[in-house]
Parts: sequence; C-alpha cells; structure tokens
Amino acid sequence: MKKETGILEYIKNRVSIPIPYPIYQSFEELEVGKVFSGYSLIQGSPLWRDSLERIEKGDLVQGIASQLVTFLKELHSIPKEKADVFLQLEDNDPREEMAELYQKIENKLFPFIRKEAQDEIINSFETFLVSDTYNLKTMLIHGDFGASNIIWQPDTCKVSGIIDFGGSGLGDPAYDFAGILSSYGEAFFNMCMDLYPNGKQISKRVKFYKSTFALMEALHGIENDDIQAFENGIKDYR
Repeated sequence: MKKETGILEYIKNRVSIPIPYPIYQSFEELEVGKVFSGYSLIQGSPLWRDSLERIEKGDLVQGIASQLVTFLKELHSIPKEKADVFLQLEDNDPREEMAELYQKIENKLFPFIRKEAQDEIINSFETFLVSDTYNLKTMLIHGDFGASNIIWQPDTCKVSGIIDFGGSGLGDPAYDFAGILSSYGEAFFNMCMDLYPNGKQISKRVKFYKSTFALMEALHGIENDDIQAFENGIKDYR
C-alpha cells in the first residue's frame, strides 16, 4: 500500500485521466489495523467488454481507445530514472520473471494439463525467451490494465478514471496492452496498437503475456488453495 500510494502521488499530475489520489493516509506505525490510505470515489462504473461492444458509434469507441492509449503513453514516458530515485522501485527483468513463471507452470500445473496443451505452452515460452528480450527497456507500467480497473461514464462514453495501481512498477509496457487485449478482444486492441508508438513492434509480446493470464490464475489457485481460481484458469488446458 505504501508503494502504491507513492506511485499515485508521483504520477497524479503526469497523466490526463483521473486516478485515485490518497487524501487520507497513515504509515507511521506499520501494523495491521493502523496502516490506511483513502481517496475520493471516482464516479463511473467498470468498462466491461459487453458495454464497449454496445456502443454503436465508431467514433465514440475510437475516442475511448484514444483516451486509454494517451494515458499509457503518458505513464510509460515518465522518466524511469526519476521514478526509480523517487519511488525506489525494483527494476525486474521481464525475461527472468517469465522464465521463473515457466518453471512454476511446468512443475505445478503440467500434471493437470493435456499433452498437446503442454507442447503449446513450451513453444510459446521458449519462443519468447529466445526472442529479443535480453535488453528489453522497462518503464513505469500500470500492471493490471484490464476492464475492472478502467472506469467510464456510459452517458458520455468517456473514461473517467483508472484505478488499482497495486501491481504498478517497472516493467514491459507490452504488459499493459495485454490487459486491453484480454478484456476487449482483437479489434479494439488493434485500434489501440495503431495509436501507440511502435505498437506493431510490441504486439507479439502483448499476445504472449495475454496467453499467460489463465495459467497465472491457475497457479495462484494451486498455491493459495483457491479451488475456484484454479478451475477457472486450468479449464481450457485439461
């Protein structure tokens, strides 16, 4: 929570879409029940896929895509060096993180996954790990840029807020677009990619990250005795 509060304070005046701004906070005593952070409610509701698909006018959909991409461009362009000094964020290597995830999936999930699906997972991860990810430039990312964290106003068809920065930190900007692809599908994702600088160059990484989401949910389930999460994540791989 302390890290998230610091990130929100740091980026507040650097992004064009409203974000939670911690008005009330206490980190003097780092004990359960004594630590808190609070902010004014952002008006609106989550932009679910069916809501987006019900919008009849293409220019309104294009406007939402433009808002989201502008926000990500603003966030991703914040100088990493300044953010790192101010927030003391750990600069993890996305390639190493995916290699570690791959190992966990093999060890913990493969016993529940059919052979053909195992082969697809192996090919996907090994293709990513031998691609040009050795010198991948990391930057400040949201980390969970999906439908539940994108708030909009249905009457104006405009995004009114971005919430939940608990997973924010330094990482691959393609990861944020994987949330868009997973939430809204290929057509809207391609619209966003056309608006993002060098969007086509990161598309392969985006699709790879998106392919890991269900597996990560299953892994979370098996590591935390969450049967529902495990079943939701593993169902297409049995």
